Amino acid sequence: MKLFQAVSFQTSLVARLSVLLAAVAVMPATSARAADGPKRGGTLTAIVQPEPVTLTPAFNTATPTQIVAGNIFDGLVYYDPALKPQPSLATEWKVAEDGLTISFNLRKSVKWHDGKPFSSADVKWSLENVWKTIHPRNKAIFENVAMVDTPDDNTIILHLSKPSLPILSVLNAVGAPILPKHLYEGTDILNNAYNNKPVGTGAFVFKEWKKGEYILLERNPDYWEPAKPYLDKVIFRIIPDAAARAAAIEKGEVQYATFNPVSFREVERLAKLPSLKVDTGGYDWLSPVLYLDFNVENQYLKDVRVRQAIAFALDKEALGKVVWYGYGKPAVSPVPTALTAFHDASVPKYPFDLKKAEALLDEAGFKRGPDGVRFTLNHDFLPYGDDYKRTGEYLKQALKRVGIEINIRAQDTAAFIKRVYADRDFDISSSYNGAFPDPQIGVVREYWSGWLGSKTPWTNGSGYRNAEVDGLIQAAAVEGNPKKRTEDFNRFQQIVQRDLPTLPLLELRFFTLHSSALKDVVLQADQSYGSLKNAWFDQAPAQN
Repeated sequence: MKLFQAVSFQTSLVARLSVLLAAVAVMPATSARAADGPKRGGTLTAIVQPEPVTLTPAFNTATPTQIVAGNIFDGLVYYDPALKPQPSLATEWKVAEDGLTISFNLRKSVKWHDGKPFSSADVKWSLENVWKTIHPRNKAIFENVAMVDTPDDNTIILHLSKPSLPILSVLNAVGAPILPKHLYEGTDILNNAYNNKPVGTGAFVFKEWKKGEYILLERNPDYWEPAKPYLDKVIFRIIPDAAARAAAIEKGEVQYATFNPVSFREVERLAKLPSLKVDTGGYDWLSPVLYLDFNVENQYLKDVRVRQAIAFALDKEALGKVVWYGYGKPAVSPVPTALTAFHDASVPKYPFDLKKAEALLDEAGFKRGPDGVRFTLNHDFLPYGDDYKRTGEYLKQALKRVGIEINIRAQDTAAFIKRVYADRDFDISSSYNGAFPDPQIGVVREYWSGWLGSKTPWTNGSGYRNAEVDGLIQAAAVEGNPKKRTEDFNRFQQIVQRDLPTLPLLELRFFTLHSSALKDVVLQADQSYGSLKNAWFDQAPAQN
């Protein structure tokens, strides 16, 4: 399909963003083809871990949800390896010269999985009722969409009160999820039954979710892209134990697993097997950063000197090399280095310095007791696998050296989200966020006070409030001049790295394990959250 060339500065920004995030693969991305082309058939067994809380990404941006949902739903676009938007449900688009109108031509004859026609009405309803209201990343991005026109079933026009440069970077299936209006309109969206039996327009149709065991998707026979998908079924298995996941992958019982599905020690061994490949492609759109959230209402952590002391007490080089086996490098700022247009390397820094950490804690009035302990904090880690648990163990050991005792608490994903973002019953939490191609999409939600009280996961877990930071975030959201936006984001980074409600730890590099027989599995910059419609087997796996 022809890609419409937008004529405004907005498109030029997307072009600049396209070179920001190049993935460095342990092995080349899988794109081999048989001489006679892709083969039809077969069941792909994949892993999703931990088990999703819901299967609809409209209000939950947790990784497990998005891994599955990216196969059920289609977005207006997807992102190629250069981070350029490519046609999906939208075949072409145009941005007005003043940046205040964005028009999309939609693909014709697309059907929802229940057979109802997809139309511009679904996009309009989703934008007004999901993207602008309950989606954790999109509330600020689409805030300035003042009106949505649908002159016909295949055209949608966004009228903006002010420019919003990040919009074209967030329009894939999980970035701006389109829900079927006929199944959601007039219902309680958050409690709609279709959240866990989703109806999409994607290449695979939801069939069954057997809690604690698997999620079954089947080929969509009416998919708009001829001949795709090639696979007959995709089964996402839930395997909580890391050793069991490694065994299933090694035996060929599982042929595809994303987001560091096994321990780093295991991946070193499995990478040597001819039946498997390790790939770090497909995470470019995400650009993930591991971080600590400090509860700034805690009696100790409300003092910025304590937060800064903790930063000085952590050896991020060792964390990246020892705990994350080199799959993470020290983070300088919440805006990662991959976002070269926005990253500010001159922010306040906290190099490993135990003496500085001790001095700050003494200065804050928290002296060591007779037992050498200053105080005790609880730490809740993201329950996505052993990497995060080991990060918590490292934190415990490191802070003990400066007199801070850490009590590590483990729980499932639902309990973690409730404890940190709803009940705020935590002291320090560790998690990761995607920065995405623009800080407005993934970074600022950790700091904007507008999210406070919303109980929305992965938004301002620290409880931070700063009027100047809020103003910079809001100004950058509507600034049409890229140079001025960069200046706003630079000032934003300077302040938050001084106040340190959130401590960026590592820029992560995730890996995928997949069968050598599985071809064309990583073709997109957003593949980790994208569809497996291009994947095919050059020889059928053994079925269990």
